[in-house]
Amino acid sequence: MHHYSLLDLSPIPEGAEAVQALANTVDLAVNAERFGYHRYWLAEHHNMPGIASAATAVVIGRVAAATSTMRVGSGGIMLPNHAPLVVAEQFGTLEALFPGRIDLGLGRAPGTDMGTARALRRYMDGADTFPQDVGELLGYLGDAAPDARVRAVPGQGSHVPVWILGSSLFGAQFAAYMGLPYAFASHFAPQMLEEALRTYRATFRPSAYLAKPYVMVAAGVCAADTDAEAQYLRSSQVLSFARLRSGQPGKLPRPVRDVAAHVPAPMMRMVEEAMSVSAVGSPETVHRGLTQIVARYRPDELMVTGMIHDHAARVKSFDIAAQALAQIQITTQAA
Repeated sequence: MHHYSLLDLSPIPEGAEAVQALANTVDLAVNAERFGYHRYWLAEHHNMPGIASAATAVVIGRVAAATSTMRVGSGGIMLPNHAPLVVAEQFGTLEALFPGRIDLGLGRAPGTDMGTARALRRYMDGADTFPQDVGELLGYLGDAAPDARVRAVPGQGSHVPVWILGSSLFGAQFAAYMGLPYAFASHFAPQMLEEALRTYRATFRPSAYLAKPYVMVAAGVCAADTDAEAQYLRSSQVLSFARLRSGQPGKLPRPVRDVAAHVPAPMMRMVEEAMSVSAVGSPETVHRGLTQIVARYRPDELMVTGMIHDHAARVKSFDIAAQALAQIQITTQAA
């Protein structure tokens, strides 16, 4: 494992508004840089009462301005919602403002419900143009042909690193074909993780962007002084995920002591399966869990994420995780 990184969804806790969630994101980013995280990614979601990072490029700019060394980027920008030229201009501008620190992770899903997707795009085309859109975007970020009639300014020649995000074989196959780094969303959709990693590594084609495969695996984390306290804090995310899967998204709930009493058993099984690539507990338990994840999937980079209602407890959780990951990084690099 070369690096460890952090994914932040800018959760809006019950009792708070987006203004506090975004302030929490900036504070967490400042601390994450101090804890040694390599990159800090934010994700595009729309029409979600509990997530404040809809204008992802704007939040990336604020986080990059508050930090100085950590890479900052998207995990990801949902490309079907945007014209490739606009994305190139946005991230070209970010790269011009924060040289050498910006990442562009791209997703194929809309990151929302279909009604909101229609509102974002104004029209719906049934064709899947993601591969073509990625190619167009890479062209805008690369060196311009002398006869190019459309250029991204800023953006052209910036060579902002582009990642393909996915939770299925499509993303793995496409990232391998394009010779791009690949990030798997195993923190909420781990079912095809092992097969996707095998596919990506086996079929990767070296490119101008990347000489050999580079895989990032995402894992949930919730760390506290004791196993019991971590499970209590994690109940907020369990409740939130269960409500989302039930079609009732909302703000991040306050934690409860007996989460099973609040979630029907079939839904609880679904949630636990979706969140199975996780490490939850005391520092020792989290270290053991993250070690097992790294040993099993052999990622080049591990990105951790987790939503906790109390901001101070969330910062502490990522501090504990960073200490464990720093030790795991030393161990894996020495092996």
